[in-house]
Amino acid sequence: MKKILFLHGFFASGQCIPSLALQEALAGKVHVLAPDLSIHPQESLELIKNIIKQEKPDLLIGNSCGAFYAQMVASITGLSALLGNPHFKMSSFLMQRVGEHQFKSPRRDGNQQFVIDENLIAEFTKMEAVQFKNCNPLFKDRVWGIFGEQDTLAHFEPLFLEHYSQSFHFPGGHTPTADEVKNWYVPLAEKMLNI
Repeated sequence: MKKILFLHGFFASGQCIPSLALQEALAGKVHVLAPDLSIHPQESLELIKNIIKQEKPDLLIGNSCGAFYAQMVASITGLSALLGNPHFKMSSFLMQRVGEHQFKSPRRDGNQQFVIDENLIAEFTKMEAVQFKNCNPLFKDRVWGIFGEQDTLAHFEPLFLEHYSQSFHFPGGHTPTADEVKNWYVPLAEKMLNI
């Protein structure tokens, strides 16, 4: 059975709606791995690389911050990736949200609280500066982007198209609903997996 590694957005977890919708829609055809990522970008990248080494997924799917990670990891590993509303400037996103927050979906460790501070913003700023350094022109058709036409948070399709060639739209917002995942993300994922 083929495997997808799903990477959630910053305020989410592996149990977020897009992840659960993917798992439901692909049940019996594809195994969907959906870890809880750290709020710290370097820790998240290390976790993702370790999962890829152990589980050998066939496709990465990321949403928002998860798509930011998926792009970098795809470039390093040569894996195909579907980037949902990628947020390539997480530092700007976080600067407007300094303070205490709660995750929007349950985390496996039970911890729902986290803090956005200057150190965290600096961690993302450092990573953003090198996020495209491993882009390989030979893989420009293997990283696809899907962009919500009602997205009010991330507007990075032009930047995406500076590096990649496959861009798609869906009539939704930044975080896709379960139906949007099933109607728009899943067919693209199946096409990428040749299933």
